[in-house]
Amino acid sequence: MKQADPNNVFRALADPTRRAIFEELTRHGEQTVHALTHFAGVSQPAVSKHLTVLKRAKLVRHRRDGRETHYRVQPDALAPMVDWLHHYGAFWRDRFDRLETLLERMEE
Repeated sequence: MKQADPNNVFRALADPTRRAIFEELTRHGEQTVHALTHFAGVSQPAVSKHLTVLKRAKLVRHRRDGRETHYRVQPDALAPMVDWLHHYGAFWRDRFDRLETLLERMEE
């Protein structure tokens, strides 16, 4: 499967309602649109739009079962975000280590 586009992942999770839906699916597993609508406290069309954005970002998958659509999380789609955070985490650790070294030399 092709890796998710980092911009789509960040954009999708920037919205608090979409983030809450993603977290709900992460915590409680596969759920129907009806259950997610009840959880989110917004209209079913709004939840469906949020799910479409999450699906385009490859953060969720869906399956049909009769008239119900079930959604589940695709945690591997977070890989671009994890990579980005890892890169900048290393960057800032290096900067703080340099600052610490400089401060230690200044105290001597």
